[in-house]
Amino acid sequence: MGIGTSILLIAIGAILKFAVTASVSGIELATVGVILMVVGGIGLLISLFMYARATDRRREATVVRDRRVDPYA
Repeated sequence: MGIGTSILLIAIGAILKFAVTASVSGIELATVGVILMVVGGIGLLISLFMYARATDRRREATVVRDRRVDPYA
């Protein structure tokens, strides 16, 4: 799950929790909204953690080499 998907789940969950007043028999839409917001939040945290690890790996793999330049050449 990526960052965009996580934000989408949070948005859909918030809409179900706070904006929808319809009722469906057998399903509480507010509870489904809370579940989607929690899952989206967890997915967002995991995505950000994985993104941070990937950027750390790129920094570690950078090789810097110094070259001597002959000023008289």
